[in-house]
Amino acid sequence: MARNLVTVEQIVSNFKILVEGDDYCANTSDSVIRTLAIRGIREMGFDMLKRVRSLKLPVNTALNTVDLPDDFVDLCKIGVVGADGLVYVFGENKNINYSQAYVIPLQDSNNDGLWDRVDDKGTITPSNDLLNGNESYLFRNYLYENSYGALYGLGGGMYSGEYRMNYDQNRIELYPAGLSDEVVIEYIADEARSASPSAHIYVEPALISYIYYRAIERKSTVPTYEKQRARQEYYNELRLANSRLKSFSKEEALKTIRKNFKQSPKY
Repeated sequence: MARNLVTVEQIVSNFKILVEGDDYCANTSDSVIRTLAIRGIREMGFDMLKRVRSLKLPVNTALNTVDLPDDFVDLCKIGVVGADGLVYVFGENKNINYSQAYVIPLQDSNNDGLWDRVDDKGTITPSNDLLNGNESYLFRNYLYENSYGALYGLGGGMYSGEYRMNYDQNRIELYPAGLSDEVVIEYIADEARSASPSAHIYVEPALISYIYYRAIERKSTVPTYEKQRARQEYYNELRLANSRLKSFSKEEALKTIRKNFKQSPKY
């Protein structure tokens, strides 16, 4: 088992061992130390200790939505798993006006390979009416099952679906309906909300410095120069931990150089 993580309990225990009887934070309670340790993990977790988790969540087929996890902070990607085992991601569309109309699956009423449009009132507009004489601007550049692919050149991005974040109702809204019964989501989790919060062992000195700095920050009996020294020590340890976590090796540099200098195919 890997030993690259240290729990909050271990950090609190190590901090208490380091505190002497005449230290400025000698009378700090265990609950305060643990609270400051969790705050430090959360603060660092949003910058350099991002804990990315992957979940397979069920889709509410009645509303075409997915509920957000309890420890959700920010979304990395969302998509469906194809038959080849790869994740086909969705594209974000902030203009989706969610309503029951979007539960209507997309249709191809003209059998021309183009999807009809469904507005927020449930009105279906056939693809030929949607084009409104703009057929000349479309590229039919591939053939699939005796029909030509179109809509090349109108809009960008190759996505298997669309989504919109609805933080007010704690859910992700999908479009169109019927994409899948379940989706795969990768998101940044709040480590402080886990059952046993932990952090990388590289940041343990930074967390101990953070606890000391925050513990004496508001004490009137602590001299100003000590508060400034504690703050400076914390940021020095934070920069050191960040450099260790984001080290860039020689092999990675050579790999990047070789990747950027690939020869392009000639036609």
